[in-house]
Amino acid sequence: MKNIQTIILDRDGTVIHDKHYLHDPDGVELLPGAARALASLTQAGMSLYIATNQSGIGRGYFNEKDYHAVEQRLDHILKINGVHIGGSAFCPHAPEECCNCRKPATGLWETLVQNHGLSPETTVMIGDKTADVSLGLNAKLAASVLVLTGKGQASAQKLGLPELTEAWMELTEQREGWPHVVARDLEAACGWLLSKIGMAE
Repeated sequence: MKNIQTIILDRDGTVIHDKHYLHDPDGVELLPGAARALASLTQAGMSLYIATNQSGIGRGYFNEKDYHAVEQRLDHILKINGVHIGGSAFCPHAPEECCNCRKPATGLWETLVQNHGLSPETTVMIGDKTADVSLGLNAKLAASVLVLTGKGQASAQKLGLPELTEAWMELTEQREGWPHVVARDLEAACGWLLSKIGMAE
């Protein structure tokens, strides 16, 4: 794990509050500790990318222009906090469209690989949903991390994960669909990452 170079982040419920089909840039609100956590990864030399399902587009709740406006707002907020996002990929389809990009399918990962030359063995996925975890597993990334913000608590219950009693926990038992790590939030997940590469505070 010492050679981790890239982090793939889910957006809603992981980096920002999940506002349910967010389409107004003014609604972008970072989760507590998220900016500090991502800044620590940037300072450690890691590259950060976002992979997000945006079925509100396919459902007709908002359009791609709205999505990009939200992304620009998020990029701005992160930049003033010392965080650089190297790129993003999004799925605009509704679930019933059966595309190959909606997480847990690997299409978003494949897009990032094509555009940025990423390698699975040096990449970690962080998200709050079972689909995020499964994307990491399906793409054979170095690790998948489930954070308990957003829909994380419900996801942990759905997967039958052990109760988290510390900031983060590595799961030595690997059942189907389980993440490699469970973390209280993005800050705790980043703390785990930094500890693995020998840069924990």
